[in-house]
Amino acid sequence: MLSFLPPWIKGSVAFIALCANTVLLAPALVAVAIARALLPLPSWRRLCTRWASSIAELWIDINGLWIRLTRRIDWKVEGLDGLHHDQWYLVTSNHQSWADIFILQYCLNHRVPLPKFFLKKQLIWVPVIGLCWWALDFPFMQRHSREYLERHPEKRNQDLESTRRACEKFQYTPVTIFNFVEGTRFTRDKHRQQQSPYRHLLKPKAGGVAAVLDAMGGSIHSLLDFTIAYQGGRAPSFWEFISGRTGRVTIHLDQREIPEQFLHGDYATDEAHRQEFQAWIRAIWEEKDALLDALYQRPVD
Repeated sequence: MLSFLPPWIKGSVAFIALCANTVLLAPALVAVAIARALLPLPSWRRLCTRWASSIAELWIDINGLWIRLTRRIDWKVEGLDGLHHDQWYLVTSNHQSWADIFILQYCLNHRVPLPKFFLKKQLIWVPVIGLCWWALDFPFMQRHSREYLERHPEKRNQDLESTRRACEKFQYTPVTIFNFVEGTRFTRDKHRQQQSPYRHLLKPKAGGVAAVLDAMGGSIHSLLDFTIAYQGGRAPSFWEFISGRTGRVTIHLDQREIPEQFLHGDYATDEAHRQEFQAWIRAIWEEKDALLDALYQRPVD
């Protein structure tokens, strides 16, 4: 354990380990992706997809080593029982920091199929890791601001169509699709600009979740709804996380059965379905906000 070392040394060790882990495993991952593309037989593609997922799970395992090496793990995890590696899942969570992704990967690795995140299209150009995300079939989305959509209303449904196309390839091999419903990381400035009705959350965007369920053709029946609460209500920066300065983190999972009527609806054109789906998501967000209130008030052991 290196937890006794100064934070800048722990952070440096963790960052070097993360970079080395990524650079060493990336060539194997890209080679598998190229092999999958060169021989587009369904059985071969499924085999290559499993190989790629195994490489990514190894990457998460190695990250787990430097996470444990550089800090005392003070994470309280609730609700992980009953998960299965051979089922399809839709996962969401409140989103406050890049640390969220490492924590959730750490908690879910080998318990469920490899989680695949929706990413901004620009992130494909991130050196090395962007290529790895491409090799793993992570969905890249062209997201538009509200101001842009007001000027170009014809682009309003583009994100939903992109989501549907991205999810079509996930229908035949178990997968965990991760969608941050808030669409961006929480900050007090964003909270104020949105005039969010929640104390600890931004407004949820239901369209992306609905598009995933619509595209998956009824394969997904379970929503894994995570709530992450950092000690004192302050999320760490990426550097603070890899430096071991996170304090107590509580990770609470609610496993929710997705109502049958939401598995086959048409969110884009059916107004009644859209209103009902949005009400369901808002109800989940109200519960999450109340849960965060309770978690922040818990005494630290």
